[in-house]
Amino acid sequence: MKMFGALLFAFIAATGNAVFVYGQKKSSGVENPFVFIVLTVSVCLVITLTAVPFWGKADFRGIFKANYLPVLISGLGLFITYIGFNLLYSRYGAAHYILYAVVSILTTSIFVGIFLFRENFNIYHMFSVIAAITTIGLFTLGQVKG
Repeated sequence: MKMFGALLFAFIAATGNAVFVYGQKKSSGVENPFVFIVLTVSVCLVITLTAVPFWGKADFRGIFKANYLPVLISGLGLFITYIGFNLLYSRYGAAHYILYAVVSILTTSIFVGIFLFRENFNIYHMFSVIAAITTIGLFTLGQVKG
């Protein structure tokens, strides 16, 4: 049952990501990607601020004071992600998402999850990493042969 919750949340995130990728791809004619990103972040901020009261107390100051470094690091990460997404999808297309997904497996699951946070990693996880790396190879072959 625990896996069902993880899959549900992954599906929600993947759906949001697909919507995000659609918007990024449709913006391919935008000369300055930073302007597009500022506008999308602004829309996201308004929607997020609207949702805040539904999740309980909104102690922005206290949460920032207790978590300012993770907030700054995460903000930097979102900026880098937005730039990477915009450049990837506007220049190469949504089909190249597979590269992001697999590289994300390596950077997030392996580096952050296993090395930084010492999360569980077993032989089945190793096989999934090998499959992910194989996916990049197969995608690259598809691009060359396609």
